Amino acid sequence: MADFKGLILAIVSPLVEHPEDLVITPVETERFYEYRLAVNPDDIGRVIGKQGRVAQAIRTIVYSVRVQGNKRVRLIIDGRPAKTLE
Repeated sequence: MADFKGLILAIVSPLVEHPEDLVITPVETERFYEYRLAVNPDDIGRVIGKQGRVAQAIRTIVYSVRVQGNKRVRLIIDGRPAKTLE
């Protein structure tokens, strides 16, 4: 199977100001290979873009990679709270 995690990181890292906060969590369900992308709240607008155009372009690239079997790939973009320093 293709390295979706690496592909997503390669696309999103140059877009954000805090690439160290990028977290990609793969989750496999019955119908999908889901990749949950968590970004710093300051970068959520950069990843989504105006009217969701950047997010749609990222999804188009990720979804164009062929996978074997009946499952499809899904990318979910989440903003998460900033890290707390203790």
